[in-house]
Amino acid sequence: MAKVGKRIRAAREKVDATATYSLEEAVKLIKEASKTKFDETVEIALNLGVDPRHADQMVRGVCQLPAGTGKSVRVAVFARGDKAEEAKAAGADIVGAEDLVEIVQGGKIDFDRCIASPDMMPLVGRLGKVLGPRGMMPNPKVGTVTPDVAQAVKDSKGGSVEFRVEKAGIVHAGVGKVSFEEAALVENVKAFVSAVSKAKPAGAKGAYMEKLSLSSTMGPGLTVDLASVE
Repeated sequence: MAKVGKRIRAAREKVDATATYSLEEAVKLIKEASKTKFDETVEIALNLGVDPRHADQMVRGVCQLPAGTGKSVRVAVFARGDKAEEAKAAGADIVGAEDLVEIVQGGKIDFDRCIASPDMMPLVGRLGKVLGPRGMMPNPKVGTVTPDVAQAVKDSKGGSVEFRVEKAGIVHAGVGKVSFEEAALVENVKAFVSAVSKAKPAGAKGAYMEKLSLSSTMGPGLTVDLASVE
């Protein structure tokens, strides 16, 4: 633990916690400050001027990161017949119907993303108490309930990231890996911010995006000038 502490302290010495950086500067510093033995995730946090306790201020959506996420995503699909075959051909890791429901109800959730064809929702609805708390319940608003299950599988494996505002009005997500080129990370961050901007709810009043922060898994957080992301 002492070595990890030294790495974190060394990383924090490279940045000014009170400063605001341009997106390009922040990405460069995050890459330079990364001293861990694993490929850290670059994480984004957006403070929004919304109160998600009100239905008309809920922020939720999906973003396709141009450079991908840098991690392998296991996808489960609830489908039958031709749709099941399409999902398998697209690269789905697990495909099923009643049998998959039983597996999930039994507590075995060996996947990261869950997709369902519309006709399967009466069946999948039984899993709300299991998948809901994990943020994995299929939802048409984020494209995980769709007749085009093949495209949904491809999107999930190719860099699709779901986002949902938390109680404190913050949206968190991973937008790549430290090993990515700086330009790729910049592109991913801009795409994510754009997606959240487009998801602005009707009930949001005043300033919508209040603060943007970037960090690596073990690194310090950097405040980014929102104007540099536009």
